[in-house]
Amino acid sequence: MVFFALLANAPSISAEKSKKTVPAKESRISAFEVTEGDRTFIELREAAKRNDVARSQTLAASLSNYPYDDYVAYFRIKPQLFDSAGGARADSNADSQVMAFLNQYQGTALADRMRNDWLLVLGKRKDWTRFDIEYPKFVLDDDTPVKCYSLQSKLAQGENPAKVGIDARAILLDPRYFGQACQELVPALVSAGGITPSEAKAIGRAASEMGFDTMSRRLGGEDPIADVVKAAKADPAKAYKDFLQNASRYSKENQAVAWGVIGQFLAKKLDPNADDAYRLQQELGYNELLSTEGQEWKVRAGLRAKDWTLVKNAIEGMNPAVRSKDPAWTYWYARALKVDGQNEKARESLELVADQYNFYGQLAREDLGKSNHAPARTKVSDAEIEVMASRKGFIRGERLYAMNLRFEGNREWNWELRNMSDKQLLASAEYAKRIGLYDRVVNTADRTKQEHDFSLRYPTPYRDELSPIAKQIDLNLAWAYGLIRQESRFIMNASSSVGASGLMQVMPNTAKYVAKKIGMTTYTNDKLSDTNTNLTLGSNYLNMVLVDLDGSWVLASAAYNAGPSRSKSWREKLTSPTEGAIFAETIPFNETRTYVKNVLANATYYSSVMHGQSQSLKQRLGVITPKAAIASELP
Repeated sequence: MVFFALLANAPSISAEKSKKTVPAKESRISAFEVTEGDRTFIELREAAKRNDVARSQTLAASLSNYPYDDYVAYFRIKPQLFDSAGGARADSNADSQVMAFLNQYQGTALADRMRNDWLLVLGKRKDWTRFDIEYPKFVLDDDTPVKCYSLQSKLAQGENPAKVGIDARAILLDPRYFGQACQELVPALVSAGGITPSEAKAIGRAASEMGFDTMSRRLGGEDPIADVVKAAKADPAKAYKDFLQNASRYSKENQAVAWGVIGQFLAKKLDPNADDAYRLQQELGYNELLSTEGQEWKVRAGLRAKDWTLVKNAIEGMNPAVRSKDPAWTYWYARALKVDGQNEKARESLELVADQYNFYGQLAREDLGKSNHAPARTKVSDAEIEVMASRKGFIRGERLYAMNLRFEGNREWNWELRNMSDKQLLASAEYAKRIGLYDRVVNTADRTKQEHDFSLRYPTPYRDELSPIAKQIDLNLAWAYGLIRQESRFIMNASSSVGASGLMQVMPNTAKYVAKKIGMTTYTNDKLSDTNTNLTLGSNYLNMVLVDLDGSWVLASAAYNAGPSRSKSWREKLTSPTEGAIFAETIPFNETRTYVKNVLANATYYSSVMHGQSQSLKQRLGVITPKAAIASELP
């Protein structure tokens, strides 16, 4: 469980990036012997991460016969493309080495990674001729700065600025990933007439909302409501009162965006005035100038206040790219339409997400009167599974996992999955299960579109250990598995950046507390990596927070991730009984909000897989009633 020391408006931490893992004990990869060459290779990888050119060259030279020759070459070349701060080097003279690498390893995951790196260098140089040759070959195309360089190239070559501006609006959503490329693109678009100065200031304001003030000025120049943004971040309640008195000093546009910023930060504090601030913004207009966070929290403020008119208006006013990236907005739009009496349109909206197996897909199916039963199982043959044992990406991935190079292992594994049919994906997932890579079982089975096997999407390893523990304390087994799937993806020795570890990601201090409470007198923190100990302590703690939070799975799941006191504080700030889905969607912490929704959606399908019966997510969510926060001794 990861307890936060972050502000409510802090950026979400990606679980995939924040967890450092080693192989689970049951995995076949534990049988691999890590050689001296492997240890040198790992050292080379670390030198390459630091962009230490000299050290990388020395280590690479000592690995002339190492079997992963492509990685050795990549780790030798890559530091020549970036400076010590991670910025692309326009003066890099490694072009011939890059081209030779791309030619030799064409079609591999690592070649695509190298092309990504080189595109950043070419963009930094403004070498648009070569950039435009290489960019179409970038398969993953998942790098925001590269996308921004591609738009810079289009501008430089005379493409219609208005069209480039349309493409830019779909990309410039999260300033955390802008880099230098996007910071250059925005003012260039303004100069070319592709976006307005007001839009540029809005993009800059989004950066300022996240604390990137220098970036903000580069993007949009001086912001006429910079003082309001600063005040709203520091004390939104005071900013709200002050702006009520001072709003007339600003233009209509600036009043609107100021109310949007104030509304966002009030909403993140669960302040009821967020609804009022956003309604004032709605009356003035300029929805398109709100940041992504501002647009999303406008919906949440309306949900919290049960202001369905605001919910509907907020979603209709969203940037299409923002609206389409999360099924939440399609679902809540349907709910708002239903309140408005537009039942047929509401049904049409629900149908758009009802075929998805996520939190909102489940809710949509229930609203449509459909079943949340796990779909029929598609079986694969032993022959189909055995074929996967010879796939190059899987073989390489296993070896990299054995060296605890999970990032590289995942790259190889996921690259192998490209263009696979559903049956092939299921065979790959079953193969991963046979060799004990349960995180790859889940990741791979999750990708199927038409044919499914939910026993692979929602596997139950360690059941012999977990079942008796859950039974002894009367803990719902499906919920416990739903939480483990979210916490660790069944990687026994997963550890978070804040010290949580094991299948249930238990914090050391929490483990000591629980061990004392349940009479585990021989417990020491070095035992937290033991499977049975970790499951015992995590399960007992989960049960403790459930009792402490009146049996609410929503509140207890949130408490397991962010701490009991925060769960209680969020409940205390409710003004009336609130359906669990709304409570979950309005949790202030990004990671905890996603976590709670995923854990409960997981639990629904785990229950279906275990019992073969249709399950209700809404029943699990329940209704959350306001209650004064009473402190407990639970950590």
